[in-house]
Amino acid sequence: MTNLFSPIQIKNLNLKNRIVVSPMCEYSATDGFANNWHLVHLGARAIGGAALIITEAIAVSPEGRISYSDLGIWKDEHLDKLKEIIDFVHEQGTLFGFQLAHAGRKASHDKPWKGGKQIPAEDENGWQTFGPSPVAFTEGEELPVELDKAGIQKVLEDFKAAAVRADKIGADVLEIHGAHGYLMHQFYSPLSNHRTDEYGGSFENRVRFLLETVEAVQEVWPKEKALFVRISATDWTEGGWTIDDSVKLAALLKAKGVDLVDTSTGGNALARIPLKPGYQVEFAERIKKEAGILTGAVGLITNAAQAEEILSSGQADLIFMARELLRDPHFPLRAAHELGEKIKWPSQYERAEWRD
Repeated sequence: MTNLFSPIQIKNLNLKNRIVVSPMCEYSATDGFANNWHLVHLGARAIGGAALIITEAIAVSPEGRISYSDLGIWKDEHLDKLKEIIDFVHEQGTLFGFQLAHAGRKASHDKPWKGGKQIPAEDENGWQTFGPSPVAFTEGEELPVELDKAGIQKVLEDFKAAAVRADKIGADVLEIHGAHGYLMHQFYSPLSNHRTDEYGGSFENRVRFLLETVEAVQEVWPKEKALFVRISATDWTEGGWTIDDSVKLAALLKAKGVDLVDTSTGGNALARIPLKPGYQVEFAERIKKEAGILTGAVGLITNAAQAEEILSSGQADLIFMARELLRDPHFPLRAAHELGEKIKWPSQYERAEWRD
């Protein structure tokens, strides 16, 4: 059996292969509510054979949305449609997870295809943003309000409440979004955190908020269910967060009981990133080997042979795929054929299965 199509168990999470649908923002919700777009988008990738689907960044509060069209899980009314999606995904033999998120200073933006610019707080579809420090992401944007202790506690309670809702409707795994320049990343990166209290300054202080978020979620998330954290392994910017910092953080996350580090990069500064196939895999490899924790590799992984090599060489444990699965929702079926694996196709699609 190939590594890509070998099963793996993480707590009670029994994945049939190593292909994970990486969180991908769709900017297609209204007031946080999922709709048929999300059902078809996520359902298609379950039909296509992925082992696990993780939703786009789903906001734990209205002010935590990247845009006014983000998915939300801050109220019980959101749950009915989300449960319908989960149930359909489960019917296809695929597991389901939520990526719980708060955008921090990168909130209150327009949809990408409408320019993606920040919407002023006083405008329609805009709101006040928050962050670790009153430092804007880019020049010309409104300054976020520095979160005080009460604000930090509210975010922790929001994540906790979201975890309760996710468990209630049958989610198999949670991923805390600590990457891409959103709130948790803003706290641990020195580029955006200029605080002088117990949440700023030293490495230990800057990672405190993320670790407290993990603890808050663990208070209510069943111990037998898996918990992932996505981090940006480097800011790609001088004076910013580094891979050495990430290895230290990953070790702390492991000690807290986190099961896997989903290893991405960037997003907290306008940086020049050296894009190439698998350009982030080396970071997943270092974290896996030096922190001794399971990792997911993501970033320009586009074909079966490449994914197989990442796993067989021990660089990561799971392959998180995004753009390639937008181009081809049935990538797992095709990858199995290319690697000579026999996997179960949906009965409705068996007539199209390769027979050579």
